[in-house]
Amino acid sequence: MNTPHDSALGRETSYPHGYDPTLLFPIPRAQGRSSLGLGETLPFHGVDIWNGYELSWLEPLGKPRIALARFIIPAHSPNLIESKSFKLYLGSFAATPMPDVETLRACLEGDLSAVAGAPVSVELVLPDQFATEHIEHLAGECIDDAPVVVSHYGPPQSDFLVASDDDETTETLVSHLLKSNCPVTGQPDWASVQIDYTGPRIDRAGLLRYLVSFRDHSEFHEQCVERIFCDISARCAPQRLAVCARYTRRGGLDINPWRSNVPGSPSNPRLARQ
Repeated sequence: MNTPHDSALGRETSYPHGYDPTLLFPIPRAQGRSSLGLGETLPFHGVDIWNGYELSWLEPLGKPRIALARFIIPAHSPNLIESKSFKLYLGSFAATPMPDVETLRACLEGDLSAVAGAPVSVELVLPDQFATEHIEHLAGECIDDAPVVVSHYGPPQSDFLVASDDDETTETLVSHLLKSNCPVTGQPDWASVQIDYTGPRIDRAGLLRYLVSFRDHSEFHEQCVERIFCDISARCAPQRLAVCARYTRRGGLDINPWRSNVPGSPSNPRLARQ
């Protein structure tokens, strides 16, 4: 079984000189979900949205082309894809001739779907579309200025989460203070998180203390978001809950997991830190 420590993450790596789909490294999601008590039947719907900013390839006559890329990986896929292997794979196209853009898109889609174990969708944004790319804000009310004393930075402390027994609400809360660490290299992962829910009103100070308690925690992006979703579900019992984290870019890729107990299609806003 693949584990993060079997991957190229944290190791000196020779960059590829041609297309190589074998660079992609799958990690079974079950490894992270077992610590949450999750089995095959998941309590959420979801996707992982990856945005790629360093994709280039060659035209048949040798001229380089570039594009932004958006990848949507379903949360029910058996595997997530280790991020450094994803970066190396995308880099392998830099010296690879492709007959046209659609061939490239289909190649990406096929390779990623095979490794994830479920259909992955790919959208390419070409330079003539770059003017439509804008910096946006996460919708919702920021809780980062809540007056709170913080002294616990890990492991995540779900006991900080408290909800009112007699006050129901629908609201969207945002924090830009989520930080966790790569479980292999220890490098920091920075994110903004959006929590959209209907149910007993969540205490904002407790929620902020909970999110900050990830600060010294080591776990992949996708697993952190699933932990937040499961902890809020268990402690606050919302009727409707969606959790989205927008992580900052590393190696030309940002990862944006979204989990919800109702089906939906999340937006993909690019934030100032992305």
